[in-house]
Amino acid sequence: MQDEQPGKTAPPSPLRSRVSSIKRKVTTREGWLGDYDYAWLCTPTLPFGNSRKTRLPPFYALDAELPLLLAMASGLQHALAMLAGLITPPIIFASALGLDSATSAYMISASLIGCGILSLVQMSRIKLFGRFYLGTGLLSVVGTSFATLSTANAIFDAMYNDGTCPSTTAADGTVTRGPCPDAYGMLLGTSLICSFLEMGLSFAPARVLKRIFPPLVTGTVILLIGASLLGSSGIPNWGGGSNGCQNFPTSGIFELCPTIFAPRPLPWASPEFIGLGFLSFISIVLTELFGSPFLKNISIVIGLACGLYRRMAVRGISTGVASRVRQRLHFCGLSRAEHRVKTFKIRVYPPAILPMLAVYISLAMEAIGDITASAEVSRLEVSGPEFDSRIQGGVLSDGIGGFFSALFTVAPLSIFAQNNGVIAITRCANRAAGRWCCIFLILFGVLGKISGAFLAIPNPVLGGVTTFLFASVAVSGIRVLSYVEYDRRARFVLAAALSFGVGDLLVPGIFEHLFDGVDHPNKALQGFFNSITIVLSTPFLAAGIVAALLNLILPMEAEVEDEGIEEVDADVESQEKSS
Repeated sequence: MQDEQPGKTAPPSPLRSRVSSIKRKVTTREGWLGDYDYAWLCTPTLPFGNSRKTRLPPFYALDAELPLLLAMASGLQHALAMLAGLITPPIIFASALGLDSATSAYMISASLIGCGILSLVQMSRIKLFGRFYLGTGLLSVVGTSFATLSTANAIFDAMYNDGTCPSTTAADGTVTRGPCPDAYGMLLGTSLICSFLEMGLSFAPARVLKRIFPPLVTGTVILLIGASLLGSSGIPNWGGGSNGCQNFPTSGIFELCPTIFAPRPLPWASPEFIGLGFLSFISIVLTELFGSPFLKNISIVIGLACGLYRRMAVRGISTGVASRVRQRLHFCGLSRAEHRVKTFKIRVYPPAILPMLAVYISLAMEAIGDITASAEVSRLEVSGPEFDSRIQGGVLSDGIGGFFSALFTVAPLSIFAQNNGVIAITRCANRAAGRWCCIFLILFGVLGKISGAFLAIPNPVLGGVTTFLFASVAVSGIRVLSYVEYDRRARFVLAAALSFGVGDLLVPGIFEHLFDGVDHPNKALQGFFNSITIVLSTPFLAAGIVAALLNLILPMEAEVEDEGIEEVDADVESQEKSS
């Protein structure tokens, strides 16, 4: 009788292997801590040319095994680095539309939860069909785009001007705007239908997108987004508010900032407001100067916290501010479910269609640049088929995110570039850290008391911090423009684009009366006129359209011609010397 041979051992199932990996990670010291230098992460730095060299921690690649504690710490850094950028747009939207505290708190919570969920989608890399994917597969997190913020201000102005939103005019000509939650619903509805444009752009070849949106175009757009937000939101809030009190009306509730009903209202740009905003600003500078790598990544949050703490500690103001904090913390608590859910009437505002289409084109531009930067700091290839598929998946995820963000009552989203700095400093490009970041964002949104604390931030504190934040956006645009080879053609395109963009910044409202001479336009024609007015009144849209069109139609300069000119110049010089 022949002995039976043992059969081949079956490979472990993926589920069993996964369970074993999780068990090993949560039950061993190596799984929790690894060999990361946590002391380096928390060690303050010394200014003035500190030359002491420290050992850098290891670099954790995209899918490397990451210690659990490091994943949580890195994820928290990413979440805190995003926090100011995520809460600023809802606060500004609510202020521009005169919405109440309950609605403002809900908008902040919805922004945090929606960005956490859609960031998980962006970090995925789901195979669709053919060569197409959904998501970048990188540590790419998303948040409300500042491009939307700038355009929304122009759209809201148009709604108040055409009577869609209520407003009253006093005898001295002062206009007081009433609450208009329907305007936000129209912004969401218009954004929802316009998101299909970015989805369609994602299926275009990457080389075509790069040809249409080179650094010359994207850099101009990003630069003007930051510059316009500085003038429309950052500096006005630093002075006390951007709700109309900066115009020094002689009557009405905005005669003083933030309103005459505030605990201690003051005129716009009062020394108290300027000093409070400067305290927040200098806190960011000092954190960068002395802070540890961990603190440097959350310097914006530290600026907010320092300004708010100082505001509450000032004698004579503390009672009003503290009571407002307590009121809003109680008002936004988890136990008050009726205050946590708000709905908006999702409708389409026809004059906003063209501007929002332009916004989604700019979001595609931003996505291409941000994905390139993410791949670079993650030590991955920035060319080739795999990289092109990451761009395609990222742009598609941005478009789908714009659709679902409207359903989440959140304005259109884009990839956050500042998180690339967190990757570079922490040397952690692992997606596990990104997933923890999403968990923290969702947790912040669910805990309504956090939204209440954000609402208690005074305008000068918010202005001092967002001024730095918006200036960082402008610097990102300058960095993109540094990749441009400045020949005569590039200088011409940039000059033409900035003529519209910077001109619109310096003289706002120049295009608001462009079609006043048209007699009796019908409703459709008037809506089209309003669309053009909104586009021309938004600096980065006007400049971006001019830059993109000129970049496509102007012929490229031939290097041979330049060489010929140089040879002629050399011949002329030699003839002059010989004569």
